[in-house]
Amino acid sequence: MKRIHKNLSNNQLQILLKQGDEGAFNEIYNRYWSSLYAYAYRIYTEEKICEDIVQEVFISLWEKAKAREITNIEGYLFKAIKFKIATHIRDLKFTSTHTEVLQNIANSNTSEDNIEYEEFKKQVFLEIEKLTPKCKNVFILSRFDQLSNTEISKKLNISIRTVEKHISDALKELKSTLKTNHIIGFVIVMFL
Repeated sequence: MKRIHKNLSNNQLQILLKQGDEGAFNEIYNRYWSSLYAYAYRIYTEEKICEDIVQEVFISLWEKAKAREITNIEGYLFKAIKFKIATHIRDLKFTSTHTEVLQNIANSNTSEDNIEYEEFKKQVFLEIEKLTPKCKNVFILSRFDQLSNTEISKKLNISIRTVEKHISDALKELKSTLKTNHIIGFVIVMFL
């Protein structure tokens, strides 16, 4: 049965997928997983997040295949990856929970913990200051002022894609420069 699916066109696989054919799904998965992952990684260079996004797209494809009309499976999958990454980037915000965690770290009982926190905070803000002015401005509006990408786009008169790019660049830069300290790495992982 696998050999039969391997020889089918994308259109034929789409028809079988719509009928709930697991073999067709597996063939689509095998054909496109690596190229979808490579595409995701070119946009957002976090291996684990890209893997998760590709898996989520395939899960969604399987769950919604019977109800959804797909005319071009390849185009559909690549658009779904792009959308998922954009959603992921948009959702990377400091929430009230994140702020509370930071405040609790600062209110630690030992002076050693307070010193470490202050050093962490100082290093984060120093790294934010090193960002390009536009990138820094977008990042602060997004992460500290809690503005949506649309709000930032309107406020700065730039495209939403440019906003997403600045946020992505800022996060990459911060994560790469703040990896050296274990505490910083732990907190960065919590927030990103």
